[in-house]
Amino acid sequence: MRIHLRIVSGTLRGRKLTCTVNGAVRPTPDMVRQALFSMLGDAVPDRPFVDIFAGSGAVGIEAISRGARETVFVERDVRLASDIDRHLEAFQIKEQGQVLRADAYRWAERWEAPAEPVNLFISPPFIDFERRLGPLLQLLADLQLKAAPGSVLVLQTESRFSVSKLPAPEEWEERCYGRNQLLIWAKAIKIAD
Repeated sequence: MRIHLRIVSGTLRGRKLTCTVNGAVRPTPDMVRQALFSMLGDAVPDRPFVDIFAGSGAVGIEAISRGARETVFVERDVRLASDIDRHLEAFQIKEQGQVLRADAYRWAERWEAPAEPVNLFISPPFIDFERRLGPLLQLLADLQLKAAPGSVLVLQTESRFSVSKLPAPEEWEERCYGRNQLLIWAKAIKIAD
């Protein structure tokens, strides 16, 4: 099925993305993307962004549109990854995006985090919260451990997913948008004595 998405804000505002999806891919709705970037606010410009389980790539392209220095897209599906490459080329932002055709779980194990803060958006297939919860929790733990202080992780889930299943659930902020939920975790910055 072919779907059309639009960039909500920034330098690419109004540009349309067209991609082919199957039933397992559910692109992040405009309203949820708008809410995500409103929450991140000043933490987006000039900072690296990682779109994990990138799917259509709309979230990572939106990050570039809003001033992210660069976006890494992690997507296993070859056709979706090719669509992302095509959009980066068409929007003339190829130098700001890197598409990694990789399994997100294996990628997280090997990820070498930059020394600076980074924004990480994790949007796994909703079925993974039931069938692959263990590996998904390990992926989150790997990212939390490796990310530099000041980094922000945002996990997109279905609204019925309980934050209590996550490690240190009290450290996650919850926001619901219809059937979508954003869970936000920020790595504390240590203040020297």
